[in-house]
Amino acid sequence: MTDLEFLDRAEKLLMSVERGCDLINDTTDADVDAQRSGGMVTLTFPNRSQIVINLQKPLHEVWMAARSGGYHYRFDGNVWLDTKGAGEFFDCLSRDAAQQSGLPLIFKA
Repeated sequence: MTDLEFLDRAEKLLMSVERGCDLINDTTDADVDAQRSGGMVTLTFPNRSQIVINLQKPLHEVWMAARSGGYHYRFDGNVWLDTKGAGEFFDCLSRDAAQQSGLPLIFKA
């Protein structure tokens, strides 16, 4: 994957996260604050816990830090998969957001 391809795919992922927060806030009682700063999105939950998603451009990876740990995702041609076998990005984000919020939150690509 070229640098431009990575940036295009990674930008789409970050935009999906932001749109997912908007949808969750519009359709549930969750109050998830999404703050974007360049290649990083920070999700803050009412209990003040956070999930941080940021781009690692030189490695062509997307990193996510949550209470459950840190994850590194690479695009496999179809989806973003954790490099150590934790699963697909949006499944992991949904799991961690639900755990940290106490609500069944779902993020999708």
